[in-house]
Amino acid sequence: MNRKTVVIGASPNPARYSNLAVKRLLAHNHTVIPIGRRKGTIQHLEILTEKPDEISDVDTVTLYLNALNQKEYYDYILSLHPKRIIFNPGSENEELSALALRNNIQTMNACTLVLLSTNQY
Repeated sequence: MNRKTVVIGASPNPARYSNLAVKRLLAHNHTVIPIGRRKGTIQHLEILTEKPDEISDVDTVTLYLNALNQKEYYDYILSLHPKRIIFNPGSENEELSALALRNNIQTMNACTLVLLSTNQY
């Protein structure tokens, strides 16, 4: 099943977990939209430094930013109407989680890489 996934906190640095997550999501045939602070690419995908409005049918937003850096993305994430938000280790955020739940968005404190490797994504 192809789950359109927005990766927020995507990094062009191959040593970062967000970079590895984008690659693994692609390897599992998911549609991936990487959004980050720095320009660059991950495989064939350009990392977007803006918040594109034209994204629709988002299944998952997976976060690789700490709670403080997520604040500027709250409205944007909610506007995407994802089915779920994954808070990867270090990105746990009770405030955003509560906002998501009020908007009928499932939240998970989990690791995208582990979910993919155990076929639970």
